[in-house]
Amino acid sequence: MELRVDRLTKRYKNKIAVDRLSLNLHEGVHGLLGANGAGKTTLMRMLCGVLKPTEGTVSFDGVDVGDENYRAILGYLPQDFGYYPEFKGIDFIMYMAALKGIPQETAKRRTAELMELVGLKDVEKKKIKSYSGGMKQRLGIAQALLNDPKLLILDEPTAGLDPKERVRFRNLIEELGKDSVVLLSTHIVSDIESIADDVLIMKSGQVIFEGPWSGDKGNLEQFYMEEFEQ
Repeated sequence: MELRVDRLTKRYKNKIAVDRLSLNLHEGVHGLLGANGAGKTTLMRMLCGVLKPTEGTVSFDGVDVGDENYRAILGYLPQDFGYYPEFKGIDFIMYMAALKGIPQETAKRRTAELMELVGLKDVEKKKIKSYSGGMKQRLGIAQALLNDPKLLILDEPTAGLDPKERVRFRNLIEELGKDSVVLLSTHIVSDIESIADDVLIMKSGQVIFEGPWSGDKGNLEQFYMEEFEQ
């Protein structure tokens, strides 16, 4: 299982957001760090096929990002995912399943599993507009997992979650990373330090650090702040 990124570039008129970036990611949780403007969200949007690169390629096990088969194995939670406030939680997940082409019976079973998994079973028939920020975020996590993705891309997934929910979510992501490629972007360094198999740090559109983070290297947050937030 391999996500291959080859010389990926996104250039706007006066700015290079992602600069000839190459990566090979395998099963596990890959934590993505970087200051605002480093290029993290642009990179993730290109990995999901939402944004077309200026140059370079993205593929998963040889399947190009523009291929339908690529979308079939992809789960994506953007930083601001769209939802319909008048929808009930369960109806929203069923609607997302239909958009992903999941057969109705499979969708019903999977929706029930996921609402239980993210702790929304008790409120699944309430309208989304009544949900707290954390509950909406958990709903977003559920829709990202609908198709049992082999590639899971999460942009600030723990935003709005309380400390207890964050720990629960970290445990879930750690489990998912055992047989899928997970790319997790967050400003909460401790989340990445807790569960990431390796760490990617972006600056000015490039990855300037990549590799596992072990205790003998010291505190990741301190390292990050000292080296990359100056």
